[in-house]
Amino acid sequence: MRQRQPATVDFLASEKGTQRKKWKGLLPVALIFPNRYGLGNSNLGFQIVYALVNSLPGFVCERFFYQENQPPLSLESGRPLRDFPILLCSLSFEQDFLNLLALFQAGNIEPLAEKRSAGANRFRPGQPLVIGGGVASFINPEPLAPFVDLFVVGEAEPILPQLMGHIADNLTREDPETLLRGIVQAFVGVYVPRFYTMHYGEGGILARIEADPAMPARVRRVVLEQSQVAGHSKLLSPEAEFSNLFLAELGRGCSRGCRFCAAGFVYRPPRLWKAESILAALAERPDEIKRVGLLGMEMARSEDLSRIADYLLREGCALSFSSLRADAISGELCHLLAESKLKSAAIAPDGGSERLRRVINKGISEQDVLFAAEALARAGINHLKLYFMIGLPTETEDDLAELLILTEKVRKTLLGVGREKGRLGNITLSVNSFVPKAWTPFQFHGFAPLTALKNSIKFLRKGVSGMANTRLVVDQPTNAFYQAVLARGDRKVGMALYAMLQGQQNWRQTMKGCGIDPEDYAMRLRGKDELFPWEIIDHGIDRRYLWTEYQKGLEEKSTIACDTSQCKRCGVCHG
Repeated sequence: MRQRQPATVDFLASEKGTQRKKWKGLLPVALIFPNRYGLGNSNLGFQIVYALVNSLPGFVCERFFYQENQPPLSLESGRPLRDFPILLCSLSFEQDFLNLLALFQAGNIEPLAEKRSAGANRFRPGQPLVIGGGVASFINPEPLAPFVDLFVVGEAEPILPQLMGHIADNLTREDPETLLRGIVQAFVGVYVPRFYTMHYGEGGILARIEADPAMPARVRRVVLEQSQVAGHSKLLSPEAEFSNLFLAELGRGCSRGCRFCAAGFVYRPPRLWKAESILAALAERPDEIKRVGLLGMEMARSEDLSRIADYLLREGCALSFSSLRADAISGELCHLLAESKLKSAAIAPDGGSERLRRVINKGISEQDVLFAAEALARAGINHLKLYFMIGLPTETEDDLAELLILTEKVRKTLLGVGREKGRLGNITLSVNSFVPKAWTPFQFHGFAPLTALKNSIKFLRKGVSGMANTRLVVDQPTNAFYQAVLARGDRKVGMALYAMLQGQQNWRQTMKGCGIDPEDYAMRLRGKDELFPWEIIDHGIDRRYLWTEYQKGLEEKSTIACDTSQCKRCGVCHG
């Protein structure tokens, strides 16, 4: 193996201070985030991969972001996408799939993998090796299967350094077929779509998945077991979505088992990093950065959170976070919030009624929400966001009415504390349509009819109109419908995305023109034994467990949280 020299990168500099990396003697890698620049640079997984690849001997990694109607140029050196023989694509959202294809097209890269490597004797600039990763791709990679040469299935840290070394040693010596076969033979957690064929039966339902004889029948994902230093920010930018915010993760996965949440299942088993690992990550924070964001606060042990809070207070840091679990509000946390002078916080009851929260296995009560609202208000929070979903399985108008009643109770709670403190609080009620996701118990359920969702929004608007200091924000159901089609999509949906690049019709017209019924993909109830395209991936979860959980949800029965020391229910911990 030839010796490779590491690239030099000043990772924790601001964007303007990030060093231009020299290419001489290095293998250039494009890291693509097919979404906004600010959102990408606030994505911790994206930052970790960027730092990891640039730390490897012999590589230089530069970033690309989606910019509509503009040719893609790297952030670091302004080079075009065609200059890079390896493209790493970080995919966090289904909506990014079409952006990725548009970015390829704008960069003069052939989107279709079979055309890109047809007749090629090796991967090279202009005909690159395209590698997919990120949580959206290992929940369901199939809509992007026609375009990606290989997917890294699971978390990057355990596999990416060795994989990139193997690629560097063989990229210029082997033809695409030989290189990809060698990668699959050498590594677990690599999915090469061209080696698998999807066979469909009556009604266009998937009948079987045929693997090349040399390939595994299913692709097992890779998981990071433990982390000596918890994942944390590698780049800090005033132009990022969360500007000059140092992020650190408290763990990965979640033990709660909410039946709608894909991340709660594909990141199993839930792993909580040791307090020492988290403090080691926080020690990497530049002295001038005083805002700290903790990811996964709902998982933290109270004693660990107390240690973290003490550290942040000693360092004069302010805490920031996306949302809190209503039953995880502690005295230590409220003290830290008060010292952080934070004015806004979010709680996600998700289900509008006690009954619906049992259906989705949320595990929090109305009293939990009201207690949290009061505790946060007393800690100085005067703007509370409440996240709910509509269109959940078994939802009725009574559940929506109870959502409004709960919101009014929260409003009165904030008002009571506000009168004591001499300031009024306000609420943002954020409502999104439920989207059934792969690898969840609700993968068998359907997306709600658009008419029903629009009527639910009208009902909520009317109810909120009489609530002072309360604002309703909703995502359009048609956007969620499109997401639901992609979330349950297959390669046929992927080819429809490709057609959307070429034509002038909207997405529904294009899909119908490709022989796809969007309602069938998004809204059809799935049977207990139906084979799903995303089951080419093996997350270790027993699908019988998912079906049982789905039935328990319909029966309004709860499931206790994961206990990885003894729980064997879902199959992950003893698979």
